[in-house]
Amino acid sequence: MLNPTRLIFLHGLESSSQGEKAVMLRSLFPGISTPDFTGSLAERMAQLCPILGNKTGWTIIGSSFGGLMGALFTTQHPGQVRKLILLAPALSLPEFAAQLPAPVDVPTIIIHGTQDEVVPLEPVRALAEKVFRKLGYRIVDDDHRLHKTVHEIDWHALLDS
Repeated sequence: MLNPTRLIFLHGLESSSQGEKAVMLRSLFPGISTPDFTGSLAERMAQLCPILGNKTGWTIIGSSFGGLMGALFTTQHPGQVRKLILLAPALSLPEFAAQLPAPVDVPTIIIHGTQDEVVPLEPVRALAEKVFRKLGYRIVDDDHRLHKTVHEIDWHALLDS
């Protein structure tokens, strides 16, 4: 069961807590955390870790670069994550792809658009299938921002399952 105080959205590289996805998710889940991140991946991970602390039961939603952050945190701390939702995650970046993390059993759903010209679908899918043992992959007719898809998702059903 989803605990709204253990729900976090990780925005993309050039987005923020004021981006379309963060605003939409806050309207659906008032208790969701939507922090702002800046800097390099290492700096962003250093900002994320204190927010998540040692608490368990997290549901992490990560978009693009935020998806990379969520994937890295989950593979490093699988016991803290209940579920991982990745929206066009930047898993093909060297920080993930060059040295794949050990496989994890955290339920993971990736939603990726066929028209994504920023993060190619197939390389990400191949990497994800090697790391996430409980992976659901949803391919949609959308671009990198998933601007149509994010509004069509039944977020409550997705996060409660």
